[in-house]
Amino acid sequence: MPSALFLCPANSRSETLAGNACSIYKPLSAFHTMNIHEYQARELFGKFGVATQPGRVASTAEEAEKITTELGTKQVIVKAQIHAGGRGKGTFTNGFKGGVHLAGSPAEARGFAEKMLGQTLVTHQTGPDGKLVGKVFVGEAVDISKELYFAILQDRATSGYTIIASTEGGVNIEEVAEHTPEKITREHIHPTLGFQSYQGRKLAVALGLRGPLMNQAVKLFTNLFKLFLSADCSMVEINPLVITKDGRLMALDAKFNFDDNALFRHPEIVAMRDKSEEDPREVAASEFNLNYIGLDGNIACLVNGAGLAMATMDIIQHYGGKPANFLDVGGGASKEQVTAAFKIILSDAAVKGILVNIFGGIMDCDVIANGIVAAAKEVSIKIPLVVRLEGNNVAAGKKTLATSGLALLGADTLDDAAQKIVAAVKGV
Repeated sequence: MPSALFLCPANSRSETLAGNACSIYKPLSAFHTMNIHEYQARELFGKFGVATQPGRVASTAEEAEKITTELGTKQVIVKAQIHAGGRGKGTFTNGFKGGVHLAGSPAEARGFAEKMLGQTLVTHQTGPDGKLVGKVFVGEAVDISKELYFAILQDRATSGYTIIASTEGGVNIEEVAEHTPEKITREHIHPTLGFQSYQGRKLAVALGLRGPLMNQAVKLFTNLFKLFLSADCSMVEINPLVITKDGRLMALDAKFNFDDNALFRHPEIVAMRDKSEEDPREVAASEFNLNYIGLDGNIACLVNGAGLAMATMDIIQHYGGKPANFLDVGGGASKEQVTAAFKIILSDAAVKGILVNIFGGIMDCDVIANGIVAAAKEVSIKIPLVVRLEGNNVAAGKKTLATSGLALLGADTLDDAAQKIVAAVKGV
């Protein structure tokens, strides 16, 4: 890890695959994005005519058995539904191996569902705590001939969109990009002209799709791009996009990210949000319109403005500390929001110190000062607290803090503030 910390407030995979540089301390996929379950992605596919396998979601083993009977196929696939990849290679805390299984009968599907539902699945993406499985997807088992990769991403470098496609589906696309980049095709989509049919044919050729498969591909790609735009997505990733042995092209697994700033236009998508899959601190922050991302350090940050927040984390890292969070209270936060921010920070047992760094442009420094005092009175702050205020009404803010009786350290510059909180946390 370098001495300075750089955070990219966008989906790290999107940025990397689109060709933009982004050094990250932790992938901030939750920042300005909302994720949905695989079965919900399939529901969106159905609304936009994107070909996928028949199937439904089950919340009980009995439902899984019933769905299998109604599908009437020789085999079904039973897949645990959590917001994480690597499910097939994961392990449940009850010892059951794998979150993806083929079942040859309704009874077998029921048995798999019984072993998954209500259990915690640990994968390489969930961390050691794993994720609780509340639903399973039961779908027609597909006889696959070839697996492909297809994704649509926001491309900030061109202010448009980029499609990433590869013949190497079903694997970690970052590894393909690193070791065999020639197997990845990028197609840039004009922001106003949108996706064109000739681009669909070009991508189909790159994926080795000819004849009827090319026609299916152009239709699937076109409908998927319509879905991407209509739902205000920041990323749609299909991995794998499969060719079946009977000559069908379909999206077999999907990952969606949505732009949080556009969700007010999509109440039907907001209804898909599964808060149990999210960090409780991030859920609490969203209820107060705070931008919060938990990290694994021990120095909490409370800052106004995303750029200033990232600079604050950088300088904490520079002076030997480790930031515990990204927390932007925004340019016009109220006293209630600041109080809520402190409660969220203090709910993290790993936090051993707090650095408040406020530049008052729109923000009134005295509002922040009153918020700090209110939070301290409501929640006992027993860890080091360093406050740096500058800008609008700073004199009043500093006076409020000075007369509050709080045990805090003041700082005039960001360097001074960072050095003080790092030293305080280390007990120097």
